[in-house]
Amino acid sequence: MLKNLIAHPLTRGLDLNDPLTTNRRRQIISEKKFLKEIYAEWYRLIAADLPDGSDPVLEIGAGAGFMGDYIPSLVASEVFHCPNIDVVCDATSLPLDDGSLRAIVMTDVLHHIPNVESFFAEAARCVRPGGVIVMIEPWLTPWSKLIYSYLHHEPFEPAVQDWGFPSRGALSSANGALPWIVFHRDRTRFGRMFPQWEIQEIKLLMPFTYLLSGGVSLRSLMPGWAFRFWRQMENLLPQASFAMFARVVLKRGNEI
Repeated sequence: MLKNLIAHPLTRGLDLNDPLTTNRRRQIISEKKFLKEIYAEWYRLIAADLPDGSDPVLEIGAGAGFMGDYIPSLVASEVFHCPNIDVVCDATSLPLDDGSLRAIVMTDVLHHIPNVESFFAEAARCVRPGGVIVMIEPWLTPWSKLIYSYLHHEPFEPAVQDWGFPSRGALSSANGALPWIVFHRDRTRFGRMFPQWEIQEIKLLMPFTYLLSGGVSLRSLMPGWAFRFWRQMENLLPQASFAMFARVVLKRGNEI
């Protein structure tokens, strides 16, 4: 009852896999000032991690966002047709030349890819040596496990052994714990399977602000002007216990 009460009216009752939902979410992010501040911070962090060069940067799952405002050479891709998209493609089969990218970037996307092994192999083909993958994804901490397990609509299964999961839809298929599984729990396995990719950095962040924003599905619980205050407050907390997200940076080596 509470969820229905605070559900955002623009997305109430819409199918997650309907392109209209992505279009509506883009509108929500633009109009909700507190939430837009969160995405702006994420985009600035991602842009700061990009290597120099003129080669293009590919964003996967770009439909609802505005990362192009922060990365001029950005090529925006999505799995279905929607406004402001340059390329329609699947993350495991990119219509790009070998070594043509200096980076792949994404926010809240990796944990929706049913076959991440195929994605990492395809990314290694398309990203030049010295290039990067930069992502911001859900992360497992004692606090986030409670939130993602009981208050979030997506599956969150840190105990599963298989990295994959059934594909039931572009956005409804997920395991929110997948980034933590791949880059933390199974880090040795990842390094063995993909020596092309070095895990350069994992930075934990944002215990509370995303919750207060209501995300893309709920009404905002805070006005936009309160964002800086809450960011300062949550930075005082031990991130290893309370963070809900992580910024992960992978660097492409010379290995084949």
